[in-house]
Amino acid sequence: MTVNKVDSIYVEEAMDYQQYRTLIDGLLKEGKTTGTIYSGPEILEYAKLNAARMSRLEKTVTLTPAMQDALSKLTAHQTWLVLTEGWCGDAAQSVPIFNAIANATDKITLRLLLRDENPDLMQQYLYEGKSKSIPRLIAVNDEMEERFVWGPRPVELQAQFVEMQEKKMHYTQIAEVLHAWYAKDRTISVQSELAALLRV
Repeated sequence: MTVNKVDSIYVEEAMDYQQYRTLIDGLLKEGKTTGTIYSGPEILEYAKLNAARMSRLEKTVTLTPAMQDALSKLTAHQTWLVLTEGWCGDAAQSVPIFNAIANATDKITLRLLLRDENPDLMQQYLYEGKSKSIPRLIAVNDEMEERFVWGPRPVELQAQFVEMQEKKMHYTQIAEVLHAWYAKDRTISVQSELAALLRV
């Protein structure tokens, strides 16, 4: 069985969580956000909202018993390499959870990369082989061999997202539904799915 490998240069060039937050906050003060594909006042407003969402989650994420159990059974170190952007609402809802998990164990190191600055890695990890959807979490061992991949959304929410796209709903409507779902779910689904992957 062939195991996918990730070039170690990505880990070397990646940011830790605090560097990522500092970058986002610094750009917002200049009226900017990350990324090269999207720009304009609407995207900037999304970025501001997402920074606030991240700040809120940083204060409120509590690891579930299932996640704590999965972490307690980890025996080997892994790195979570995440493709993300400051304007991405789904990333804002998930990346602080990744950080809380990594902070709870010495077996996980979290590293963040901007999607638009790393097109080759994004191409390697397109969602379903076609979409640049983020966040995209790629877990690798110390030999840079892929352990698992997660994202861009919890399974249940991704199904709703696809359905809304098929109905050709406007993105602002879709975003409202997505963030309402995240608020109601209270990080449970992301943690549940990651805990299951950690146990494999």
